[in-house]
Amino acid sequence: MKKLVIICFLCMAAGLFTPLNAQTKNGSINEKTIEGLMQRYNIPVLGIGIIKEGRLSHKEVYGALTPDEAAPLNTIFNVASLTKPLVTMLTLRLVSMGKWNLDEPLANYWIDPDVKNDSNAYKITTRHVLAHQTGFLNWRWLHASRKLSFDFAPGTNHQYSGEGFEYLRKALENKFGKSLEALCDTLVFKPLKMYDSRLTWKDNLEARFAKWHDQAGKNTYETFKSTKPNAADDLLTTVEDYSKFAMAVLSGFNLPDSLFKDMITPRATISKNSSMCLGWEYFGSLPNGEYAILHTGSDLGVKTLVLLFPRSKQGLVVFTNSDNGHLLYEKLIPLALGKLGETFMKTAF
Repeated sequence: MKKLVIICFLCMAAGLFTPLNAQTKNGSINEKTIEGLMQRYNIPVLGIGIIKEGRLSHKEVYGALTPDEAAPLNTIFNVASLTKPLVTMLTLRLVSMGKWNLDEPLANYWIDPDVKNDSNAYKITTRHVLAHQTGFLNWRWLHASRKLSFDFAPGTNHQYSGEGFEYLRKALENKFGKSLEALCDTLVFKPLKMYDSRLTWKDNLEARFAKWHDQAGKNTYETFKSTKPNAADDLLTTVEDYSKFAMAVLSGFNLPDSLFKDMITPRATISKNSSMCLGWEYFGSLPNGEYAILHTGSDLGVKTLVLLFPRSKQGLVVFTNSDNGHLLYEKLIPLALGKLGETFMKTAF
């Protein structure tokens, strides 16, 4: 394994980490700077999508899938919790079509057996799920009982929860009689031409999948190959596909203005400078009336980010297959978005 890591470093130095199929050269993105950061943080593959004025101005994948195979532009990434914004927008699209209600109790379609005798189970709504106010822990196995339970009554506090999104998935699937993947395919993937995106594994993805790496740059993690969709995690996609999704969000996602405004209305305080809205972390009070919505993803060997500025129609998508990927964010945000990115970093953190 040590030999493999040394070879990877030599490949980086030799130029294997020069991106393939670069579509647009952007003066603010210096390839040597990017490669230097990847070397510093032991990041084998990095995907970047930059959106300016609502258009994808820059899309590149840097790095190598193997010591002698450069990562192609259509590299498949597991983007972890960047699944949640996609499921959020799918759900809001159903609301806009009059097929779903943000405030209807999910108990009308699903009650988890673990909480069937708890009155809180009859209070949970989609709004609670999207704002992470269900009362659930992130995952039930984190609880001492390893069962789903409420830490507080829905809507009374904030606690990040993948379980909440999975609760919503089961309600959606029960009402519509379709899998979450089928719903995403019909209402998100096909309309946006996200032909390289899916919620479950296919064996033909293996050859271009960005395998997960630890802090030392070693591929010590086994690839998780999901056989059923998860509303909170494990979306498989490309930088280009997810950038299409991001651009659609910047354009309003075909939602009525009132519903989009509802989406970005703060529901719970996360930090001094940010709040939780529906499906996104919200940063208000930026200069010139700007605001930002953000989501990150984090699993073993995965760190990802989507950052959007709806007023100016700018955004950034960052995918990495490394435990160290988050170390790039503070560098890439100003590098990719210039003064707006610099201002965001100073104001938001």
